[in-house]
This record gives sequence, structure tokens and C-alpha cells, in this order.
Amino acid sequence: MKFGIFYEHQLPRPWREGDEHQLFLDALEQVALADRIGIEYAWEVEHHFLEEYSHSSAPEVFLAACSQRTQNIRLGHGIRQVIPGYNHPARSAEVLATLDLLSNGRVDFGTGESSSILELGGFGIDIEKKRRAYLEATEQICNMMAMDPYPGFEGEFFSMPCRNVVPKPLQKPHPPVWVACSNRDTIRMAAENGMGVLCFAFTDPADAKHWVDEYYDIIRSDKCVPIGRAVNPNIAMVTSFSLHQDREEAIRRGKPGFDFFRYALANLYVFGEHRPGRTNIWELFEQDRNNPALQALPDDGQLGGIGTPDDLRQHLEGFERAGVDQVIFIQQAGRNRHEHICESLELFGAQVLPGFKQRDPEAETRKQQALAPFIEAALARKQPMKPLAEDEIPSYEALGRQIIALQQQQQEQKQGAAD
Repeated sequence: MKFGIFYEHQLPRPWREGDEHQLFLDALEQVALADRIGIEYAWEVEHHFLEEYSHSSAPEVFLAACSQRTQNIRLGHGIRQVIPGYNHPARSAEVLATLDLLSNGRVDFGTGESSSILELGGFGIDIEKKRRAYLEATEQICNMMAMDPYPGFEGEFFSMPCRNVVPKPLQKPHPPVWVACSNRDTIRMAAENGMGVLCFAFTDPADAKHWVDEYYDIIRSDKCVPIGRAVNPNIAMVTSFSLHQDREEAIRRGKPGFDFFRYALANLYVFGEHRPGRTNIWELFEQDRNNPALQALPDDGQLGGIGTPDDLRQHLEGFERAGVDQVIFIQQAGRNRHEHICESLELFGAQVLPGFKQRDPEAETRKQQALAPFIEAALARKQPMKPLAEDEIPSYEALGRQIIALQQQQQEQKQGAAD
């Protein structure tokens, strides 16, 4: 089993001058530390207008900065907003390929369709059609990264003529494709499309096993037809994260931030009302400790990844037995302090990670060997976009040439009129 860290870049109010600047600098230092201790993934979300909850609106910039401060950790868009109203598919393909080159082939392409009214409404995206827009765009982004040239496309949500989208990614045919999931319906959709699962629903290992089993049953079935040009059979799940040798201190340091993470998420997506630039979610959180969004959190200290190294090891071994491929830590949340996050990472690297690292290569090899025939069959079911024949590739005159031709035509018309 592998491990990742996850960033929303949370910044509760009140905001002081320089807070955002320090937030990003701290996150870069944390990713560099995670790389040094052997954590395999750093995931960065893309959100827009979600004040306090997420100030990560340009993940490609942050991940590019990470690429130059790290050596081995994979850099995941967790997720990139792929619906054309957010990002044109060609721009997504260009950004992903450029980052893949800069990072020496360490990019993972997490995708999602979004479910926040602040974001969807801000970009004028039709809620009823967003799933179709998402699927259309994701498939075409993969085609753009793999085809030379891209033949062009006339779709329901975007159209473009034949172009060669450059650069091309280092990973072939394209970086691994994942999708954000919060329920079993989207996990089924991920498996049917051959995508990895980024499960952002907090669940315990017992529940995780049902989700994992159903996912891999579909991967091995004839229902799996990859949306891209490769299958990425992986399922990742999130958990809280705060470590200390003293359990109560770990809870004191980590639980308030994790509580805020859950509260802010529910406030923005489920029960809240937001006035841009004015709503203070942290203040509401402080006043509203009895909100149902917090009631699901246990109070006995057994908060998954919050506790001692032994507590965390036991929690993670449950996910490992359930067949989860990766656990992603929610560490930068609420007002959790940078130095405490770094101390937790150091403790994890020293006392928890080594055992999992030792077991992972053999388990990964067994998994790949067992899935190989099913992946081959899934790829055979894929009907890829047909490339253009050489004589079908169109030619486009430069704008200057068109202007000169137009001017010549206008002169000839004037001369004809004079004659």
C-alpha cells in the first residue's frame, strides 16, 4: 500500500497580510519533506471561489513548483476541473504534458465533475449536464495527449478543428487517469471507465473492503472499457492525520483542523449559505459545534489517522487488508500548524512507513500479474478515436498570407471597377 498527502490550501478567517503567501511556502516545504521520507504521492485540488475551505485555484502552478523541489514523489491533480467551462480540454492536455516533462514523468491526472454551486454557477456550468460534459472532456484530453495530430472534435460541450496539441507527456500514452469519488455510484463509474478512484468520502476499513471488492469486480468484468488509452486499476482513500507519541497531544493538535475540514465542506456543499467575501466559515464553525456535520465524528480519540504511531499503524493495516492501494492523509486543515504537520510526517516516516514500504513491491507485483489479462481485455474493448490519414490532415494558411491575399483581391476588384 502506498501513501499520499493532500492539499486544499485551507485558510480560515480572519486573514492577515502575508497569510496566503506563508500558506503556500509551508505547503511546498511539507511536500519536499514528504518526498524525503518516502511518501509516494502529493495531491493538489482545484477549487474556485471556496473561501477558507480551499485557496487552490491554480494547482498546475503549485505542482510545477513542487516538481523542482522533489525527486521521487508523484504529483497528482486531485483533481483538475476538466469540464470545458472551467478549462478547455486542449489547455488541460498542454498543462498536464508540460508538468509531466518538468517532473520527469511523475504526473497523475485526477479528474472530476465538480458539485459546488459557487464553482458551477461562477463558470455558468449546467448542473444537469455536468456528468456528460465531464466524460466527453476527459476522453478527449487523453486523445489530445496521445495523438499526432489530434483529428479534431465536434461534441456536445466543445468543438475544435484538427491541431497537434504539444508538448506530449513523457508518460505514454498519457499520465494515469483517476476520478474523484464520494459514493459507490461514482466508484462504479470509475471502474467501468478504467480509472483509478480518489475516494474523498471518509470511511473505515470495514466499509472500504466492500467498495474495493466492487471496484475490482468491475475492473475484471466486460463492463470495463477505458475512457483513456490505458487502465489505471487503483483505489485511494483519505483519512485524517496527526501523530504524536502522546495520543491526547495528537488529538489536541489535529482534531480541530479535521473538524473544520468536515464542517467547511458540509457548509459549502450541503447546508450553508454563502456571501462572497463576507461569510466567515471559521466563525460559524466556532459557533456551531453541534451541527450534524460534526456529530458523525467520534469523541473517543479513535479518529483514524489521529493518534500515536501504533494507533495509525493499526488503522492503516485495516485499509491494507481491505485491498486499498493508497491512503491519502488530510493534514493541512483548519488552523493546523505547519511545525506540527512536519513533526507528524517525520514520525510517520520513522516509525510507520518502513513496514508498509517493505511489503509494497511484492504486493504490487502480484496485483499487476493478476490483473494483466483483464486489463488487456479491457483495452481490446476500447474503440479509440481514428487517426487521420496523411491526405486527410488539413492545411491552414497563416493569417498574414490570408491578409495579403485579401488585399490583392481588393486591389484587383478596384482595378476592375476602374477599367
